[in-house]
Amino acid sequence: MSKKKGLSVEEKRARMMEIFFETKDVFQLKDMEKIAPKEKGITAMSVKDVLQSLVDDGMVDCERIGTSNYYWAFPSKALHARKRKLEALESQLSEGNQKQANLQKSIEKAKIGRHETEERTKLTKELSSLREQREQLKVEVEKYRECDPQVVEEIRQANKVAKDAANRWTDCKAPEAIK
Repeated sequence: MSKKKGLSVEEKRARMMEIFFETKDVFQLKDMEKIAPKEKGITAMSVKDVLQSLVDDGMVDCERIGTSNYYWAFPSKALHARKRKLEALESQLSEGNQKQANLQKSIEKAKIGRHETEERTKLTKELSSLREQREQLKVEVEKYRECDPQVVEEIRQANKVAKDAANRWTDCKAPEAIK
């Protein structure tokens, strides 16, 4: 007992395109709903969805004339679309190849003068050592930041402003001797 498997959406799309290419004719939806099941085995209920997906992808043209929609697709249009796509892809490929060649040249240029010598190795080690030392000094400076005279003066000024503001709100005059 074998069950017949239904067609995939892509198979339905391909078979519907065959109808257009073989007949080279213009159809209405009701015509396609009659032809597609008979000739290509596409279920009548899915014809409208498949046809709409082809229209959305630009593979089938649709025009409303009066109250009817007419659908058509000719092999020459598909050929031109494939040619345009091919040209676009070839253009992208050549741009990519050009970019790769430019990057390769840049790499070769950067490699000039970077041969591993004893002096270069020594300078590289010294550079990394100096960077590490700089980071350690930054950490140490940050530790002693609160003892910096400029920072201490800024804190005193902020305290004075806060004290003056508090006195304004409480209408209390404190002696200036307290600092």
